[in-house]
Amino acid sequence: MGKRRKVTHNARPAQKSGGGGQKPQGAATATTAIKPKPQKQKQPQQQHDEPTIPFAPEDKILLVGDGDLSFAASLVEHHYCADVTATVLEKTLEELVEKYPHAPENIAKIEAEDSRVLYGVDATKMAPFVDRRGKGKEKDAVGVMDRIIFNFPHVGGKSTDVNRQVRYNQELLVEFFKHAMPSLAPGGSIIVTLFEGEPYTLWNIRDLARHTGLQVQRSFKFQASAYPGYHHARTLGVVKSKAGETGGGWKGEDRAARSYIFVRKDDEARPRPGSSKKRSRVRDDDESSDDD
Repeated sequence: MGKRRKVTHNARPAQKSGGGGQKPQGAATATTAIKPKPQKQKQPQQQHDEPTIPFAPEDKILLVGDGDLSFAASLVEHHYCADVTATVLEKTLEELVEKYPHAPENIAKIEAEDSRVLYGVDATKMAPFVDRRGKGKEKDAVGVMDRIIFNFPHVGGKSTDVNRQVRYNQELLVEFFKHAMPSLAPGGSIIVTLFEGEPYTLWNIRDLARHTGLQVQRSFKFQASAYPGYHHARTLGVVKSKAGETGGGWKGEDRAARSYIFVRKDDEARPRPGSSKKRSRVRDDDESSDDD
């Protein structure tokens, strides 16, 4: 990934003024030239909408419930991530393609760069991704994933009752956090992205994480445009019209969303390249640490 270059404007145009001409005899001798007031040069405004990318190309990344795999493909193709494991709930390629017909194109991009796709991985039951160390009773399992990302978790249309939907999704998140932590490498982070507003704010994701031994390091606005080729995939699959046509209609990538970075309590997360010490320091659940 290339470094952004900061372009600044600080040159001012030279301003010259003067008056001349012969003075008629007996005329007043006022020769002071009227100089225009120099205008203040406007400083470039800080780009508050610059996207936050919560991982580095060299990170070992686990994507949970990656839907049509377009997010994983973007990480590999456009963010040059070298070690991505993308998982889906569907048990077979055929089942995945039935829900997301364009998934094979994304799989080809992922596997072409030596990353991988795993099928039949349930976020609430997944086995840990670990490095086994030692022998016998001294064997110790250490998590290997630097970043574990779950974008837009949702149980699907289990119920039309809001309270039940909230409870089902809270249960999903709690079990995900419990099963993700053993896979997390020392200093790693878990990143969850949700839409803003209700009913998602009713899930109280910060409290759910806290009760499972995690704390919020920070949160930031999720910008889908930072991931070329990415399209929000619904849990139920591609929505088709009565005529059987796909496309158009509701687009999740156009909705306001927010990502939350969680780290183990009392754990020091490794800073991302270019991040300041202030941002890399683990904070408690403090709204002031959020980026707008």
